[in-house]
Amino acid sequence: MHCICVSIARETVAEGLAVAETISPLADVIEIRLDRLKAISVAPFISQLTKPLLLTNRPIWEGGGFAGDEELRIAPLLEGVQQGVSYVDLELKAPTSSHKALLEEVENSPSRVILSWHNFQETPTKAELVGRLAMIQDKGAHIAKIVTLAHDYHDVLRVLNLQEEAARMDIPLIAFCMGRPGVISRVATGELGGYMTYCAAHEDEATAPGQLSVGVLRQIEALMINGKESTWS
Repeated sequence: MHCICVSIARETVAEGLAVAETISPLADVIEIRLDRLKAISVAPFISQLTKPLLLTNRPIWEGGGFAGDEELRIAPLLEGVQQGVSYVDLELKAPTSSHKALLEEVENSPSRVILSWHNFQETPTKAELVGRLAMIQDKGAHIAKIVTLAHDYHDVLRVLNLQEEAARMDIPLIAFCMGRPGVISRVATGELGGYMTYCAAHEDEATAPGQLSVGVLRQIEALMINGKESTWS
């Protein structure tokens, strides 16, 4: 069963907590975008929220907002692992030292590392996508994440087809496309074996192009399962 992860990107901890508590009934997992916080703090989210948490501190060079030193960027992720957070996201492009530090930290923890790779310009060839997936697995990730920008349905199909490769490689995979053509992939991925899909708390709070709100995604899910709209709002 795939998970629906609601991504929250607010400037203050208080705002983030307020949004998280509001949408909690609709979310399976809540992602806290630490890189969007003016002052990063992990403990309040872990202590006050009951849903599984995913901590992400995305650097500028991977489309995020964190512009500081790499050790400072990784520190709150390590803290989250030490406190037993469910997931932490780290980029495939991050320094080897960051991969090593985080993977060593989770060895005696229930936390799981999502190693992610994004392409904000295009969707590469199947060979390159499979190569990225293999690199992520070789690094020792528990879960792989590959997200690209789709320009047409051919791009979408290449990314969705990665689930077959992931199944053969025996690694859970999060894979979908950004952009207008990629919207369908955010819905379809869960039906095709994808580990998780991401959505926004509200329509005007998308953290990536083509991201749906959790309310809309739950409505689509209800239509697919029951043939009628749910009471989610």
